Amino acid sequence: MDVSLAFLIVIFLIGFVGSFISGMVGIGGSIIKYPMLLYLPPLFGLAAFSAHEVSGISAVQVFFATIGGVWAYRKSGYLNKSLILYMGASILVGSFVGGYGSKLMSEGTINVVYGILAALAAIMMFVPKKGIDDIPLDQVTFNKGVAAALAFLIGVGSGIVGAAGAFLLVPVMLVVLKIPTRMTIATSLAITFISSIGSTFGKIATGQVDYIPALIMVVASLLASPLGAKAGQKMNTKALRS
Repeated sequence: MDVSLAFLIVIFLIGFVGSFISGMVGIGGSIIKYPMLLYLPPLFGLAAFSAHEVSGISAVQVFFATIGGVWAYRKSGYLNKSLILYMGASILVGSFVGGYGSKLMSEGTINVVYGILAALAAIMMFVPKKGIDDIPLDQVTFNKGVAAALAFLIGVGSGIVGAAGAFLLVPVMLVVLKIPTRMTIATSLAITFISSIGSTFGKIATGQVDYIPALIMVVASLLASPLGAKAGQKMNTKALRS
C-alpha cells in the first residue's frame, strides 16, 4: 500500500472525527468509521480497503478509542460496575466468536451484517425513552439475564464487522434495560472496551489487520476520544440521545 501524505491525512481525519463522536455519545465509533474507511479513501484517489481490512482496522482502533473514553469517565460516578460485569463478560465471548469467524465470510456478507446492525441501532434510537433520566443513579436496576444474552448477540454481530457493539449497546441499554443516559454512555464505553478485546484478537489471529492505517487511527483515537468524552459530560442529555 502506498503510504503518501494524503493517505496519512485522510486516515487520521477519519479516525479523529469518528473517535470524537464516539467519546461524546459513548460508542466505539465503528458505525461511523466503517463506511468512512470503505468509501472515502477512493474519493481522494487512494487505494480502497477491502471489507476484511476495514473491519480489522476498526477493531484495533476501537480498542484504543474506548480506553481514552473510559479513562475520561473514571471519576465521574457514572460507571455501573454490575452492568459492566454481566454485559462485559458476555460480549467478550461473542465478539471473539464474531471476529474469528468473520474470516470465513465474504466481503458482501460482512457489509450486509454491518447494514443490519446499523439499521437496528437507528430504529431503536427513535423509540421513546421517557423518564429514564429521573432514576437516581444509586437506584438503577436491570434484568441480568436479558442484559447478558443481548450483550452476547451484539458481540457476535459487532465482532464480524470489527466494531465493539456500542452503537447497539447504547440504544439497548436506554430502551430495553432503562439505564439513565449518562450512565449508559459511560458504562457502554467500558463494555465496548471489553468487547474490543475479543474482536481485536479475533481479527489479528486471522490476519485481517492492516497495521499502518490501524496505527494512524489509534493515534487519532487517543487524541480525540477523551476530548469527545469531556464534551459529552457537559452536553444536555436530550441532545446526546438524539
